[in-house]
Order: sequence, then C-alpha cells, then structure tokens
Amino acid sequence: MNSPHNPLDADTLRRLQEDVIDSYDEELELEVDDRILDGPAGLSDEARESRRVYFRELFRLQGELVKLQDWVVHTGERVVVLFEGRDAAGKGGAIKRITQRLNPRVCRVAALPAPNDREKTQWYFQRFVSHLPAAGEIVLFDRSWYNRAGVERVMGFCSDEDLEEFFRSVPEFEKMLVRSGIRVIKYWFSISDEEQSARFLARINDPLKQWKLSPMDLESRRRWEDYTRAKEVMLERTHIPEAPWWVVQAVDKKRARLNCMHHLLAQFDYHEVEHEPVYLPPRERHEDYIRNPVPADMFVPDIY
Repeated sequence: MNSPHNPLDADTLRRLQEDVIDSYDEELELEVDDRILDGPAGLSDEARESRRVYFRELFRLQGELVKLQDWVVHTGERVVVLFEGRDAAGKGGAIKRITQRLNPRVCRVAALPAPNDREKTQWYFQRFVSHLPAAGEIVLFDRSWYNRAGVERVMGFCSDEDLEEFFRSVPEFEKMLVRSGIRVIKYWFSISDEEQSARFLARINDPLKQWKLSPMDLESRRRWEDYTRAKEVMLERTHIPEAPWWVVQAVDKKRARLNCMHHLLAQFDYHEVEHEPVYLPPRERHEDYIRNPVPADMFVPDIY
C-alpha cells in the first residue's frame, strides 16, 4: 500500500486504513436495508456505536427522501440541487446516498463532461438548461454551471471577460429559474487542506480508486490557494436570497452525508402521500400453454 513516490507516516497509514473501512461501508450500504452490522473486526466499541448510529440515521433519512420524492411527484414540484466543492470533497458520495433508494425517473443526476467545440460557442448556460426538471422531477447536478467560477477560472479555460459576464448573469439566471417555479438549492462541500491530501493519497494507493484521479485533480491540489480565492469570490457574488449557498462541513464524510440529507429535507414542507393499497393479482394459467425449455448453452455458468 505504501508507495515509494508517496511515503506514508503512521498517522497517514491509519487514515488510509479508515478510508478502506469506509469503502467497505459504501458497498454494504447498497446491500443492507434495516439491519445494523457489527462491522469489521478491530473497531473500538465507540467506533462500532458510531457506525450503528450512522446506518440508523442513513436509513431513516433515506426513508424520508422517498416520502419527499412521492410528494414532489404528487405536487408537480420542480427541484434543482447543485453540489459543488473541491476535488475529493465527498459530493459524489452524498449524491449516491440521496439517490440510492429513489426512482431514477424522478430523481436523476446530471454530471456534464467538459463542453465540446460546439457547446463552447453557445450561450454558457445553454447546455445546462436541457437537464432542468419537468414537473415532478428532482435533478442533482454533480458540478454545475459554477465550473466557470472554479476550475475554468483557476485553470485559465475562460477569459476575465467571460468570468465577469458569468458573475453578472448567474444571479439573473437563477432568479429566472426560481420565478418559473424551480426550487434551486446550492451546496458547497468544504474540506481542509489536510483532508484533501489524505483523500488523494488514499486514491493513489488504492488500485480500485485510482481512476478517480485525473491530471486535472492533481493540478488542483497544487493550486489549493487559487481555488480558495476563486471559491471565496464565487460565494460572495452568487449568494442571493432566491438561491443561497449552504456550506456542508465535509471533513467527516459520514456526518456530511447525514447533515446534507437532513438539511435538504428541511427545505420542503412535504408530507407523506397516501397511495392506494397494492395487491398482487393471481397469475392466470392456461391449459394450452407449454413452457419451452431454454438451451443449456444459453445459461450463465454456475461459478459461485
């Protein structure tokens, strides 16, 4: 696990081991419903209790998100949630926990790649507009039009004139969305210099996570202070009453996920929607139906 290019001290090794356990948790969350597992061997009683609380609250909040989803469909609400933050801040993990139990036809994620040559000549917001929700939909933007105020500004992908026009336009753009009936909620996931370093090292030393690191991510690490200045200007110039910024303290990933989910739910005066009881109809059987056998060579081999 220790790389000659990134020598690790004892404290960093401990943090990487904790990150591995957290990765196990991420996979368990996809399988476990309302059961609380004791967790990997070697955890202290305090750590085990912390995991139990985390899973209990996670499942409870996900249950509330299902109620919110039903309410959004029932009322025809249109909701946009933006997730911004530094690389490795935990945006993707929070989005995954929010969407995990929801209907992807109702709650979908928009994670747009870098604009192509044609999109670069369009109105800046144009490629985002097609992803906005219709009635009864929630759209989570994993990064958004605020790329211009962050990575594009820091990496020199836009001119000073482009940036200034963005800052003039984005409040009006968001006010227009709100006036049209779209709820706009904006989250900034905040982590420390030390925490980002630890998470990058975890990705470098974990073959299953190395794909998460791009050359742009590594360059962003070098330009930490440039990104800090860009973030401060962005928050100052785009924090408007119609669509305010909310900062999520994200050094502790589990707390950040729960806090974000709890806060998101608190933005709506939703209620549980009553549904007609669901009954499983009896299967019809017909005497003239004969099931055809499936050829043996079509079956997936029973390896496990």
